[in-house]
Amino acid sequence: MKNALLFIFSLLFCELIFAQVTYEKFESRKLNATRELKIRLPDDYNPDSDLKHPVIIVFDAEYLFEPVAGQVSYQTYFDEMPQSIIVGVVQGKERFYDSYFDEVTGLPFESGDRFYNFIDQELIPYIDSKYNTSKFKVAVGHDLMGNFINSFLFHDTPIFQAYINLSPDFKGTMSENVKTRLEWLDSDVFYYLATADGDIKSIRDRIRTTNDNLKTLDNQNLTYYFDELIGDSHYTLVSGALSKALDRIFELYKPLDDKELREKALPYEGTLDDYIVDRYKRIDDLFGIFKPISEEELQRLITLADQREDIESVYKIGKLANKLNPSSSFGTYYMALHAEKLGKTKRAVKLYQSALDLNEMSHINKEFIMSHVEDLKFVEDDTETEDDEEN
Repeated sequence: MKNALLFIFSLLFCELIFAQVTYEKFESRKLNATRELKIRLPDDYNPDSDLKHPVIIVFDAEYLFEPVAGQVSYQTYFDEMPQSIIVGVVQGKERFYDSYFDEVTGLPFESGDRFYNFIDQELIPYIDSKYNTSKFKVAVGHDLMGNFINSFLFHDTPIFQAYINLSPDFKGTMSENVKTRLEWLDSDVFYYLATADGDIKSIRDRIRTTNDNLKTLDNQNLTYYFDELIGDSHYTLVSGALSKALDRIFELYKPLDDKELREKALPYEGTLDDYIVDRYKRIDDLFGIFKPISEEELQRLITLADQREDIESVYKIGKLANKLNPSSSFGTYYMALHAEKLGKTKRAVKLYQSALDLNEMSHINKEFIMSHVEDLKFVEDDTETEDDEEN
């Protein structure tokens, strides 16, 4: 179903995507040549904004750029990944020389090493200086360039934080070297590897062996994903694999879903305000971008707190909501509900009345809040002290 929607979306927005792509000539001293770049900025890109954007570097951009741009447009439209800057490197006939490798190690050699330095020392610094970029960089490579992008892992600090390997043609001992490097990572890296049942046999066999080795790694800094697509070839696997790769790499960026609530938030040891704050801090730390916590997500945590019979989380989520949006009645209402459940009637009435002066929530209006106040008028005053109220 999702692939069908992607196809329809791609048809509708294909012309728009092409219209928003700029072509640029880049004069490289490392290559002693001029290279053509394809660059697509987010739809609402504002150079004067403080908002930062991840950068996706696409190799073999003459055929791989459009599939990446289409998938990014699709996922950002539904807010499943952040608005990103896509930079395609058109290689054409230079592809063989760009990917030239040492036959023993599979690492860039001679012209391949010069191309590596062009990416590392010229292209990425240029993009960072010209646009509002975050620290999160993604490399996308297919076949020979799938092998090539792995070389960026061997920098002291990996140049890219995410690697999308689409049917990579591993050369020399590159596969074994990647395993060793990923085993000893000391910074966060996302690594995605894909093949298909109709892939070129020699490439598929090597990828399967690589997966057997990588899936045994136990490194908290590594997030590893593998897919073997059914019914695809070496070339047609690109669209499906890109969809899965971006979906998984930016999984943390998405709003809270049922799976995360069930598997991570429900058994969380601590109050749920800490869970959501830590979650969004990790988004900032990983992707270098700020994303606000939505009221809808806080409401889902309130529901989960009720399920956990965790009344303390209800209060703390209310306090957090007040801090995030003081003009909304959301936080004050749930702080009042917390006081009501504890039998602190005076404090509950006071907070409910304060909530009436704030902006209504979509699901809780002033009439609903007033019903709480009226009900509490029939309850005897509690014995809470002024200190209790302050606490």
